[in-house]
Amino acid sequence: MNVLLINGSPHKNGCTYTALAEVAKTLEAEGIETTIFHIGAAPVGGCVGCGGCAKAGKCVFGGPVVDVLPLLEKADGVVFGAPVHYATAAAGMLGFMHRLSYSAGRYLRHKPAAIVTSARRAGTTTALEAMEKIPQFYEMPLVNSTYWPMVHGSNAAEAAQDLEGMQIMRNLGRNMAWMLRCIEAGKAAGIQPPEAESAARTNFIR
Repeated sequence: MNVLLINGSPHKNGCTYTALAEVAKTLEAEGIETTIFHIGAAPVGGCVGCGGCAKAGKCVFGGPVVDVLPLLEKADGVVFGAPVHYATAAAGMLGFMHRLSYSAGRYLRHKPAAIVTSARRAGTTTALEAMEKIPQFYEMPLVNSTYWPMVHGSNAAEAAQDLEGMQIMRNLGRNMAWMLRCIEAGKAAGIQPPEAESAARTNFIR
């Protein structure tokens, strides 16, 4: 089994990475392979609704949204991580998630997901809520921990000193491992993912 952890911070080895690395270390101890993917420091715009991905099979604007696809396709679970910028999730990560879901939602559906965020002080719960929208849309079981999955610090060293935050990351990793094993056991028993209804589409203004 394999879990893909996506680092949505412009700082490759900062606070968000520190949190994700703790999750990854726990997953590895549980016998699950991990890969941490950094979306990079360049600005990542949101989806413009051009429809090009429907023909190309991937986002036509390229960048990390396309680079991550081989890793996402083989992943059994996904952890999305981002820092807080202006009291919500970093705009680059939100743009990345929007474009990824619109162009590659087929690689997300029904895979367990977790959300991790980091901040110096505040905005973490708002960031978590903003990032949870994509997993909810793609029927991804949301893996939780023993508290909201966040760490605090101005830099990686400070984040590592957040003992409760690091504990929450380890518990998150164990819960992800448990969820993956449950799904694997279900598949072995012949249990298939549910098929969602999709015909109804209602507008509020007619």
